[in-house]
Amino acid sequence: MQKTIGIAAVAAVALVAGYIWWGSAEDEAAAPVAEGAAMVAVTLPETLSEQAQLGQRAFEAKCSACHGDNAAGREGNGPPLIHKIYEPSHHGDGAFMVAASNGVRQHHWSFGNMPPVEGITPAEVKAIVTYVREVQRANGID
Repeated sequence: MQKTIGIAAVAAVALVAGYIWWGSAEDEAAAPVAEGAAMVAVTLPETLSEQAQLGQRAFEAKCSACHGDNAAGREGNGPPLIHKIYEPSHHGDGAFMVAASNGVRQHHWSFGNMPPVEGITPAEVKAIVTYVREVQRANGID
């Protein structure tokens, strides 16, 4: 008798969990993310170094159209740079330099290949990397 009650209790818990999961899956499917929406929430540092401030301005002018405001990504356009994939141990500063000046083949995301950034200078990329790294640290990405 107790074994039957135990089995019934487990089945009831499984049914409730399944119902909750099914409902949340329907909610996600019902609310598609808008094209161009930020892909991640970004916390900005309280202050930016002088170099990062220069990088922020260069980022806004040359990168934000695809990578979003504050490098949060843009749904359908480009990935967030404030993401663990772009931590320094995986994508070093040189990877940003190469991507900006030469472009890069798609490899982590499905946005297509990144073209070279027209008219960007090595000094601008260096400042942009400083900005991105400071924002990454403010978001726990080291």
